[in-house]
Amino acid sequence: MSPESVTVYGMSTSGNCHKVRLLLEQLGRRFDWVEVDSANGATRTAEYLSKNPNGKVPMLARADGGILVESNAILCWLAEGTSFLPSDAWQRAQALSWLFFEQYSHEPYIAVARFIRGWTPLDSPRRTDLPRLLERGGQALVVMEKHLQDAAWFTGPDYGVADIALFAYTHCADDGGFDLSTYPRITDWLARVRATQAFVPMPGVSDDVAARLASS
Repeated sequence: MSPESVTVYGMSTSGNCHKVRLLLEQLGRRFDWVEVDSANGATRTAEYLSKNPNGKVPMLARADGGILVESNAILCWLAEGTSFLPSDAWQRAQALSWLFFEQYSHEPYIAVARFIRGWTPLDSPRRTDLPRLLERGGQALVVMEKHLQDAAWFTGPDYGVADIALFAYTHCADDGGFDLSTYPRITDWLARVRATQAFVPMPGVSDDVAARLASS
């Protein structure tokens, strides 16, 4: 019996949302995608907040009305019983540790730097945060680079949810002002992720966002 179809509410240029799309595509699972312009307030409407009071994307909805939020929780639920999530308790805990790292030590700096440079005006006061974000995000990249000295993947011996989670914002870290060329092991790992079966790239940003990124 094939898994039920699900509906994902997401913003295509968001790394957190692309995680979910990438895993669904690689699982070959049926899904509907509802584009939500989170950057312009679409997650703050009464209708959206009635489903997800935290007002963020991605959000996954089951046919029975069940709602699941938080990108890495969605990854784990979708990956349950598949090769993308280790069945061994120790290996699963290792994968989870990287998921927590991604949301606490990686995404708040690398993703936020990208957002500030691409989605805020060039005179935004938030741009004063960029030096701190670059410092802390660089620390996260150093941790990843060190791990990859002795390992090919972050999920365990094979590719899986932790790699998908970390790929999401690492692959576009240049948008945030990070120089990925200084991390050769990360660069090689990104290439391995792109070479996985049924990989799909994250869509490009709009022209106005691209212009701000080029001017930052």
